[in-house]
Amino acid sequence: MEAVLNIEQRNAVLLKMAELIAKNRETLIAANQKDLNSYSGEDKAMYDRLKVDKAKVQGMIDALEQLANLEDPLGVERFQFTHENGMHVFNKTAPFGTVLIIYESRPDVTVEAAGIAFKSGNKILLKGGKESLNSNLEIVKLWHKALASVEATTDWVTYLNYDREKTQKFLEHPTQRVDLIVPRGGEKLIAFVKQHATCPVIVSGRGNNFVYVHNEADNALALDNIINGKTDKISACNAVDKVLIDKNLPNKEDFVRNLITALKDYDVEIIGDSSLAKYEEVKTIENDKIWFEEFLDFKIVIGETTNNKEAIDKINEYSGGHSAAIITRNQQIADQFMMSVDCAAVYHNASTRFTDGFQLGLGGELAISTDKLHQRGPIGLQHLVTNKWYIHGEGQIR
Repeated sequence: MEAVLNIEQRNAVLLKMAELIAKNRETLIAANQKDLNSYSGEDKAMYDRLKVDKAKVQGMIDALEQLANLEDPLGVERFQFTHENGMHVFNKTAPFGTVLIIYESRPDVTVEAAGIAFKSGNKILLKGGKESLNSNLEIVKLWHKALASVEATTDWVTYLNYDREKTQKFLEHPTQRVDLIVPRGGEKLIAFVKQHATCPVIVSGRGNNFVYVHNEADNALALDNIINGKTDKISACNAVDKVLIDKNLPNKEDFVRNLITALKDYDVEIIGDSSLAKYEEVKTIENDKIWFEEFLDFKIVIGETTNNKEAIDKINEYSGGHSAAIITRNQQIADQFMMSVDCAAVYHNASTRFTDGFQLGLGGELAISTDKLHQRGPIGLQHLVTNKWYIHGEGQIR
């Protein structure tokens, strides 16, 4: 394995990359426009993720600059002791080696996720979707220029322009070393990678996030929370798809009507269980399988529940293990909910839209893991490392 670039080199590459993106923002947007013009699908979330505008370009620049200012995640001492025979034993963080990121639609992954993996001392293999090829290739050109600025080889960031068949063959029989795979996309992509991969995979799984409105909720807060979670960004994995309303909520009739009105203002399709389908604007659930679905669309399911335990049980049965929120003034009930719900991020009186590496203080994210090994939730710099033991002796033998 090629020696890891030192922290000064890695930071210099990140800052140079930010500079190059700023200089080439119009070129990137033009390349992206080719991808948008070629996109023939009707998936709103896919289109939203694919689009690169001035705000997204600025987000890429900001992410790189923030990354360059973060502490080096490598060589951090996790544990140390002196053996009874005099050996000095240390455990320190170390890079994985080579990280393969397979993703759909999002050109910003080519900057932000790759940047995190690079800062963590890893070589990067990028396999983007065909729908964002022009955007991705333009960004990779800039990566190579940034690497050249510190006289580093361009194979620190490699783009794999493979079709599905060639990708499958690579996953099953890699033609170069791969230590970790991170799929970023829908359930079909994740299932495809898990089926064929021959090395560890971090699963950035489905959202399908729930909000439970407890009977001691602040109704106005609950309304704002749900509308933000559902409509702020429908393509986000931290968006809200399901709402459970306590049947004993005071002024429940007014709350439900206000919720329906607010959702309809955003053209959200509302589907409800038998207790809520009496409202004209609410369609009746036809199949309980809908409780499992992640929508990534202007669509929501609302249902009634009898208590905290029932809400917890329903969320644990149907959610994607991503994020869940409770709205209540009762701290004890909130604590019980947060301890018992089996999700990577749990919220009390706050929006699930905060499940994001930047928002949770990580300076960005590679992915949001719904697995429990080796890291759960947003994966930042400090998580994209493994560890290594360093033992210093003076001739000790066992």
